[in-house]
Amino acid sequence: MTTILLVDNGSRRPESVLALRDLAARLTAYTGQIITPVSLQHSDHIDTALLDQRPAIVLTSCLRQQLLLGRRDFIILPLFFGPSRALTEFIPTQVAILQNELGWFDVRMAEVLCPLPAGEPLLVEILSDQLQHCISQQSALPDQIILVDHGSPVSQVTAVRTWLAQQLTVRLQHIAPVSEAVMERRSEREYDFNGQLLTEVLKNHAMRDPRCRITLSMLFFFAGRHAGQEGDIATICRTAMTHHSELSIAVTPLVGQHRRLIELLAHRLQAVNCA
Repeated sequence: MTTILLVDNGSRRPESVLALRDLAARLTAYTGQIITPVSLQHSDHIDTALLDQRPAIVLTSCLRQQLLLGRRDFIILPLFFGPSRALTEFIPTQVAILQNELGWFDVRMAEVLCPLPAGEPLLVEILSDQLQHCISQQSALPDQIILVDHGSPVSQVTAVRTWLAQQLTVRLQHIAPVSEAVMERRSEREYDFNGQLLTEVLKNHAMRDPRCRITLSMLFFFAGRHAGQEGDIATICRTAMTHHSELSIAVTPLVGQHRRLIELLAHRLQAVNCA
């Protein structure tokens, strides 16, 4: 029997773990296959009282438990937009350590959600839908759309954001131009491929046009340190609008909240099952 693991990077925010569990439950119902939600790191530090008395489990612990039960066949369904080092380095290292300790076992990794160069049109549709829903709730069209993500020291991950921004530019050209921003980046010049921090991008738009109307497209799955009502992005937006009183910023829902994410994940699972 194959154990299917829906894997995200992990967060110390309980709402992120609960959202991952909900997504796994919906994917289980959609596919008819049991999907187990696990994180790579961090979530096992959350108080179980905040998680309906069910402790969060991280990937290495989950694999160990399953191996001790005699399971030797696993599929990892990564909840990642691009080829993060978590997928290319961390997981292979942890698997090798466990194989050295407990013997060989098979791990198949599904594709990330936006593999380049082909990209993923369904993810573009999800982001476009989130944007158009958000814009429809505003009193006027935005002057600028900004696609914002966490940021990565891996250029191939940033390339995913750039590809998505290019696709949104074509799809939403009748609404507003699309640019990019990042929440975290290293300061050295070799990481300039990340682009500008969100704080800087908002400040620049406000300086050029104090009445600028901006819609942020959130390239995040769940609420966490950056995304969500209590995240850094909300704080940055509030601060920007305080400093520039006529600036207007609207924020889309998160990718993990969109109903079609289940469809996309099911496609990834089907592909690895058929390989």
